[in-house]
Amino acid sequence: MSTPAASQDLGAFLRAHRALLKPEDVGLPPTTRRRTPGLRREEVASLSGVSIAWYTWLEQGRVTASRQVLESVGRVLRLDDAEMRHVLRLAGYYEPEASTARGSVNGALQPVLDSWPVSPAVLLDRNFDLVAWNAAWSAVWGEPSAVSADRRNLMWFMAADERLRGALPDTDWEPLAMSVFQHFRAQAGMIPSDERIAALYRRLATDAPELSHWWSCHSVGELTSRVVTATPVGSEPIRMSLSSLRPVDDPASLILLFTPAGQDDGARVSALVNRPLRSVGLARKVG
Repeated sequence: MSTPAASQDLGAFLRAHRALLKPEDVGLPPTTRRRTPGLRREEVASLSGVSIAWYTWLEQGRVTASRQVLESVGRVLRLDDAEMRHVLRLAGYYEPEASTARGSVNGALQPVLDSWPVSPAVLLDRNFDLVAWNAAWSAVWGEPSAVSADRRNLMWFMAADERLRGALPDTDWEPLAMSVFQHFRAQAGMIPSDERIAALYRRLATDAPELSHWWSCHSVGELTSRVVTATPVGSEPIRMSLSSLRPVDDPASLILLFTPAGQDDGARVSALVNRPLRSVGLARKVG
């Protein structure tokens, strides 16, 4: 079942979503005398078919709940599919990834990434750390090994890496970065006590303090397919379609694949991959 930390996160998540709803959203008459926004605990409890005391304890992280009860609460709070999966993970109904052969999986997948010569591809572990990538990824987004190991994480690259952020217009960067964060938040709910997650949040707070409101929110979501336009250093704009794949042998890992939208886009990626190293500008060491 869930750990104490996960139970606290579950309570915070439910409180945050309860605060987003108004009585009329759930079929109750509107009232004017409310000291705080959102539904009252007793309203959620009544609509979910549980006692107010029990629901209060659930938000306080003092009790565990069955899947059926959590799904009932989720319906009352109007949680979508991604948010409901996050609740279930926090409650311990989704087992964390427990692969004991992650290194061999990573090694086996490197040839797969390399088989996409003009499609930037990267393998992320369960914490979104970059563990393998192909030459096209390095050419378009920058060489991951050029930054320190504690920063070699997709969250950090999206939030704080000047080269990646500079390659994307704000209209593409912000929704993609937010989607990455929301997906990470849902994934992190399976392993709330992982020290790597805590260390990553500390690093982000130091390197991207202007985005601190992102780290403290409780939104979750899926990293869905989309088309982005990148303009890497020394290239004309490249349109690419983002897809995400999960390896069967290690389903907590994730492969991100950016497929060029057309022949011209593929040719531009190829030109970046094949240009001399001295012109690539990899001296982007971050200590």
